[in-house]
This record gives sequence, structure tokens and C-alpha cells, in this order.
Amino acid sequence: MVEPAEELGGYHALRRRVFVDEQGLFELHDRDERDEDPRTVVLVARSARGELLGGVRVGPAADGPDIGWWQGGRLVVDPAARGTLGIGPALVRAACAYAESAGALRFDATVQRRNEPMFRRLGWQPVRHVAVAGRPHTLMRWPMRRLAALAAATKNPLGELLDGMAPGGKGFVGDDGAPVPGSDLIAACDAILPSMVERDPDWAGWCAVLVNVNDLAAMGAAPVGLLNAVGARDAAHAARILGGLRRASAAYGIPILGGHTQLGVPAALSATALGRTDRPVPGGGGRPGQRVRLTADLGGGWRPGYGGRQWDSTSGRTPAELQRMQSFVGRARPAAAKDVSMAGVAGTLGMLAEASGCGALLDVARVPRPAAASAGDWLTCFPGFAMLTAGPLGDGDAGPAVTADCGELVPGRGVRLRWPDGEITGALEADVTGLGRAS
Repeated sequence: MVEPAEELGGYHALRRRVFVDEQGLFELHDRDERDEDPRTVVLVARSARGELLGGVRVGPAADGPDIGWWQGGRLVVDPAARGTLGIGPALVRAACAYAESAGALRFDATVQRRNEPMFRRLGWQPVRHVAVAGRPHTLMRWPMRRLAALAAATKNPLGELLDGMAPGGKGFVGDDGAPVPGSDLIAACDAILPSMVERDPDWAGWCAVLVNVNDLAAMGAAPVGLLNAVGARDAAHAARILGGLRRASAAYGIPILGGHTQLGVPAALSATALGRTDRPVPGGGGRPGQRVRLTADLGGGWRPGYGGRQWDSTSGRTPAELQRMQSFVGRARPAAAKDVSMAGVAGTLGMLAEASGCGALLDVARVPRPAAASAGDWLTCFPGFAMLTAGPLGDGDAGPAVTADCGELVPGRGVRLRWPDGEITGALEADVTGLGRAS
């Protein structure tokens, strides 16, 4: 059994026996500042009789706020239990799972050179050779796949599915909304997950407005009106969906023009919004060398029942605050803008870069983030209101939302993460949607 340690005396004693007495890596003890960090967690392996067989520690690698950079260390197995029981690999796998569940996006470990083959077999990647206590070690890195997995689940199939359609038209392929030919209208359409419509109908109604006005806002368009299609098991359920739609319509100042309602069917909700601008801001207007900014509303908290997945900053805002945020892109006129939605911050940045024909670097420590959200959750959740922009901003006032310079567009493809120590790790190795450059 591998579990978090409730008492650390046995683990520290085992470390001293192995690293000081047996291996001579340290003279008196092997304790360091990571042991004193209250964020450090020790995982221990115990036998069925409760005997301590080994342990490993995990936790944030740097002082200050946890930015998603974690480190494992002091992996130790009782000499009497080494060999066929697989205790070391079990502890390593448990450490990886713990770091991922805590929202880590980078997980490093410095291991003795003789242990490098075991880590390689477990899927770790060597970074470089280093020396610790005068002995040869290897810096190893666990490949965090959370960002790539989200892109694969939500966006990767689009290129093949939409082959030959060029949604949005030349210059706006794959954009948040679509310019209506021969007019100054922008059209956007979104569907809400049926499971949300079924179990949280009022919130689903609110979100149907929210995601559509965000799509319009990303193109600098002012909302004109909304049409919706509602499916519900009965009139009472439909009333709750429409109640959320009605509240959000009033809050965002976008009238409901009409739609369709059907009863006696499984829960379903989709909406189409119309907005107006004579100068739509493209998602693919960025170029290598331009700075990337995230403008996000950090107020609110996790929506009950959607912890780590949906951040609700909007339902508590006033209409004036909402409308100030929604008009931000239209006033700022960046070269490119994308609304952060299903693909999260990293995936959406990948979409902006793909449409712009380049790649992107994201400075993880500079991404504005609520204190209640881990780095991993924040970069993969639906954040309520968040806009990624590239290029200079003409007007940076986004009301209650904050703006931070947190990356840049670069030659190449995909998205990489840049850390305070200068290390760069992979996030998205290729294009997100497969739709390619917008023009």
C-alpha cells in the first residue's frame, strides 16, 4: 500500500540509514529545505503488516506560489525489501499520479545514474547529467500529458471533420465567430453538454448566453441578439433552462430573438448569437515576435459540482461589469484574439498560434490565476471570461478583468511552457485543430 505518511520519523530514519550510512552520499544527515516546506508531501509504501518498506517526497520545486512546477526526491527503499517486490517503481508511479492530481504541469526528479534505467522504463525522459553530493546523477522529467489530452479530446479531430468547409471564410477559418458575407454581422453558435443541461439546467441556460457573447467579444463585435434551441423532458425542466437564458440575456444586454422548444425529449440546448462590427478581429492575425497577453476575470470561484473544470466569475458580476469586459477586444483592437473556452488557456493559445501560422511560448509564472485554482486546473478549465490577445493593445481597460503579458508567438508549431529557471517544456507538440493557417 502506498499512501501519504502521517508520521515522518520512520521515513527520515530510513533515508539516513540508506543515504548516509549505506551510500555515504551525506555526512551527518540528508535533510534539506524541501523537508521544511509545509507543501511537501511524503508518500510511503507499507506491507500488509504495516511495516515501512520505502518512501518518496513530492512537492512544489520553487519558493513562493505554486506555479505547477513540482519535484520528486529522496526515493528510498528498505535494503531488506529491494528486488522483486517492485516497491521503487510503485512509489515513482504514485508520485507521478499525486503530482498530476495536484495540478502540476512539470515534474522533475534528480536520480542516481544507476537508477536512470528504471525511470526510463517507467516513461521518464532524461534531461541532462548533473552531480549531487559529488556523485553522478541524471535530471529526469515526467511527461505531463494533461494539456495535450484536453486538446485531443476537444479540438484535434476538427481538421479532418471540417475538411473542405473553411468555416469562417478566408482570414477567419476556425475563428470564434464567422463574418456573415455582405454584412457587418458576426454569427456564433455553441451547444451545451447534455449532461449539464440535465443536472444543472439554470446554469446551462446562463452558459448558453455566456459562451456565445464571449465568442462575439473575441471578434470585437457588439451583441445584437440570440436564438436558442431547447430540448427538455417536461415543461418544468424547460422553464429552468429558459430561466437561466433569461437572466443571462438581461445581464449581458443581448435580447432573445426566438428559437425552438421541444418537450418530452432528452435534455439539449444550443444557441446562436449575432453581433455587429465592421472590423472583426481575427484569431489568426498574430505573427512571430508578437507578445501574448491573457485578460481574465479572477473573481468568483469553482462552480459547485464542476471543481477544477468550470470557473464561475460571471454570475456575480453587474451588467456594467460584464459589458465592460465584453467590449474589451473591440476597444483594444489587438492583432489577434481568441476566447478561452473548451481547450483551456494552453489549447486556445495553440489555436491562435495555429491560425496565425506559428507556434507559441507561454510563461507559466506570469499567467494571471486565482489563488484557489492550481496551475493545471486553470490552464485546462473553462475560465468564465478570459481572452488571449497578440500584438499591441489600443485600450487595456477590461473592467474587473486583469491583463498580463505572459508569452509570445514564435516560429514553429504548437505550444511550449517556459519556466522561471529558463527551462522550456512541451505542452502541445503540433497544431491543435488541424484547420491550419486562417489565410
